[in-house]
Amino acid sequence: MGEKLVVVGQGYVGLPLAMRAVAAGFDVVGVDVDERRVKRLNAAESYVEDVGDGALFAAHRSGRYLASADYGAAGDFDVCVITVPTPLRDGVPDLRHIGAAGEAVAPLLRRGAAVVLESTTYPGTTEEYLLPLLEEGSGLRAPEDFHLGYSPERIDPGNGHWRLENTPKVVSGIDAASLERIRAFYARLVDQVVPVSSPQVAELCKLLENTFRHVNIALVNELSIFAQQLGIDVWEAIDAASTKPFGYMRFTPGPGVGGHCLPIDPSYLSWKVKRSLGHNFQFVELANDINRHMPDQVVRRLGLALNRARKPVNGSRVLALGLAYKKNAGDCRESPAIDVVRGLRKLGADVRATDPHVDPFLLPPGVGVVAFSERELAEADATVVLTDHDCFDYALVQRASAFVLDTRNRCRGPNVERL
Repeated sequence: MGEKLVVVGQGYVGLPLAMRAVAAGFDVVGVDVDERRVKRLNAAESYVEDVGDGALFAAHRSGRYLASADYGAAGDFDVCVITVPTPLRDGVPDLRHIGAAGEAVAPLLRRGAAVVLESTTYPGTTEEYLLPLLEEGSGLRAPEDFHLGYSPERIDPGNGHWRLENTPKVVSGIDAASLERIRAFYARLVDQVVPVSSPQVAELCKLLENTFRHVNIALVNELSIFAQQLGIDVWEAIDAASTKPFGYMRFTPGPGVGGHCLPIDPSYLSWKVKRSLGHNFQFVELANDINRHMPDQVVRRLGLALNRARKPVNGSRVLALGLAYKKNAGDCRESPAIDVVRGLRKLGADVRATDPHVDPFLLPPGVGVVAFSERELAEADATVVLTDHDCFDYALVQRASAFVLDTRNRCRGPNVERL
């Protein structure tokens, strides 16, 4: 028998971690409260694009992976990693999933075990929120009886180069023994482990990474709006700036930001600063405002284009290319593409959407999908490129569409307008 690992949450973070741990020799129990997910996992049917059905089948065949909708099989674990969602509710961090996981794991804790939180959250969550739950529910004390730490996830769905095992892993512990225990665990899974001095540093590290991206995307999004009004090609300017070999990093505009990270994580930092220090994090709040309204900007631009063709949005047929929040991935959490579709439908447009990467199981209600085809392109009054998957034939998009609003700079032609 190998060491026993419990991974709470079998989504975009937890499932790849579970599969990597099986390959490294751990006996893994993947807990997810969604019974539909568990049923699919135990049938070796993956809903996470970075984990193929073959990997799931091999994990089951090894006898070292089990998915469960409860914690019945999770006892006597050596390590437990919590990878549950951390949404915002009315602008306030919602830690109920972490709380539920902590309360469920606590009675299963035994001396010498380790618990690691990977869910993105504000600095202080591990020690101020999760630790008391574990101690109260177990009757044990940390660090004397068990180890505890935080390690931010760095999963990038659809990225074929940077995967879990070759992406440096930041780790922390509430004391030196916890840090060493957690470092040793992840050293079996990844090529490089980066220890830091405390969970609060690791928690801030994650928020810093995503706030950096969020603010810079907001910058180019706002720049794209003004450049279009000034009659300047913002994409050409970005291409030119990208030739500078120092002091510049390329970011590109789009219909907004999506996934769990960018629309939510910087707000955790902003909330913590406001709550603890009484100050507004102005960069984050401004970036939130700009990126949050980019789907509205796309709807407005498409409406203006249809008006120039003497067609109202109401009743026009629109084909939306891509529903995921990023290219070549199936993750549609917080996707701005879905907000664009909803905005157009609210104005009365007949919207068809196509995305071969997104599992219909994961789509919110009311978003219908069609297959990508020349007929769908030709029958639409307008096509809007929202997610630039490589599988789309952009030459066909340009040729067969009456009009294209391209938010991702993939099409060229007289009938194409770029964001």
